[in-house]
Amino acid sequence: SPQAIFKDPFRGGNNILVICDTYTPQGEPIPTNKRHMAAQIFSDPKVTAQVPWFGIEQEYTLMQRDVNWPLGWPVGGYPGPQGPYYCAVGSDKSFGRDISDAHYKACLYAGIEISGTNGEVMPGQWEYQVGPSVGIDAGDHIWASRYILERITEQAGVVLTLDPKPIQGDWNGAGCHTNYSTLSMREDGGFDVIKKAILNLSLRHDLHIAAYGEGNERRLTGLHETASISDFSWGVANRGCSIRVGRETEAKGKGYLEDRRPASNMDPYTVTALLAETTILWEPTLEAEALAAKKLALKV
Repeated sequence: SPQAIFKDPFRGGNNILVICDTYTPQGEPIPTNKRHMAAQIFSDPKVTAQVPWFGIEQEYTLMQRDVNWPLGWPVGGYPGPQGPYYCAVGSDKSFGRDISDAHYKACLYAGIEISGTNGEVMPGQWEYQVGPSVGIDAGDHIWASRYILERITEQAGVVLTLDPKPIQGDWNGAGCHTNYSTLSMREDGGFDVIKKAILNLSLRHDLHIAAYGEGNERRLTGLHETASISDFSWGVANRGCSIRVGRETEAKGKGYLEDRRPASNMDPYTVTALLAETTILWEPTLEAEALAAKKLALKV
């Protein structure tokens, strides 16, 4: 059934792109219809009252067709080590800007809440940001933006991959960092609410990891700006943590948190709904909370 409508950047005019979710003939949501469950969580009065905001950083890798090797890389060989490629300019450092730019314009035309883009750490890898989006919109906008991106790479004769670690070795993987806040996190005293949310997230780490994308264990190694998949951690301005809190949030005493665990191929309906559920609806036992607070040295 139709759930979200965007203007069609490819055909123009009165044409539209429609996001639908899928059901069996009996009216049951099919197993891969993750939107159904997310819509239930986001329509919960407790959740709507908290106006959950999401800002999602979608990383992706552009591959040469037929050789399964990143764009701009010598076939069968490697470029120079990471360092000069992040946010870079120059034909020897930046590969695929035309795709990134065309995608950006197409998303703006479509009405997607795209808010930024940049070249990434690994050459041939890019990122764009969608948000702030409220509730279920985050999932709709990310899925529509992914569809548009794949259409544009198709036109360019380049292959899109959302694999979280397309090249093994000393190269950054691809994630989908999810920035998140609730109304009470954004208001005065919000940092305490953020800490309580981090506590809850620590207690459900395994549940979140299981839902945060396929092949993520190849990316979350503790190296290349990630935390280890088996450990939950948080910190201010620390890229090696599961959850990062910005310096500005700490200074102002309110703001948002960044969940750095989701993989580039994560389902945004699942991730956003789980964040809302764990931090707004789920209540740990006092005993579990006390143990977690001690472990994380968090004063709540």
